[in-house]
Amino acid sequence: MKITHCKLKKSIPKKLLEFFVLEVTARSAANLLEINPNSAALFYRKIREAISDHLAQDANEIFAGEIELDESYFGGKRKGKRGRGAKGKTAVFGMLKREGKAYTVIVEKTKTNTLPPVIKRKIMPDSVVYTDYYNSYDVLDISEFKHVRINHSTHFAETKNHINEIENFWNQAKRVLRKYNEIDKKSFPLFLKECEFRFNFGTPKEQLKTLRLWCGI
Repeated sequence: MKITHCKLKKSIPKKLLEFFVLEVTARSAANLLEINPNSAALFYRKIREAISDHLAQDANEIFAGEIELDESYFGGKRKGKRGRGAKGKTAVFGMLKREGKAYTVIVEKTKTNTLPPVIKRKIMPDSVVYTDYYNSYDVLDISEFKHVRINHSTHFAETKNHINEIENFWNQAKRVLRKYNEIDKKSFPLFLKECEFRFNFGTPKEQLKTLRLWCGI
């Protein structure tokens, strides 16, 4: 999805794209470029829409080999319980191919009947899937996958048996999103795919090159 109908001066979109890659907020970018903050925010949204559009095209890519599975929870204003069962949070299920890409999907609930269909659509049979002992993954014990589990109540890694890489992705995503005071649920999917993009496309140089192509800038 190319960014079209942009009324900003030709030099501004290029600078905004650079600031976006460097994780400069839209408001700060607007101050530096001396433009209207709403214009910068709108342009940032268009960048995120382009990212989401292109990642959606890659969603049918099948993972094979060794894949880590985990879920995490974002947002919410209510105090109290964290993690699984936390109120007011958005549940996100993630899959990460080791030495490869991460893939995320927002789910209503992380239950036994919710996660397996997502897993089967994305992962090749006979692949090795690593999870913790969350009971929603029990069904994988009798599936077409080789299921390996790590007991986090005793340790976090045992040679290749771990989900450290997907947990590293969650930590990176929450670090990226922490600088925003609040993200409404309607916009959250765009910010989530931004985090997925940043993780999958490595260095700022690679990200900028990719976004210039995707956005037509």
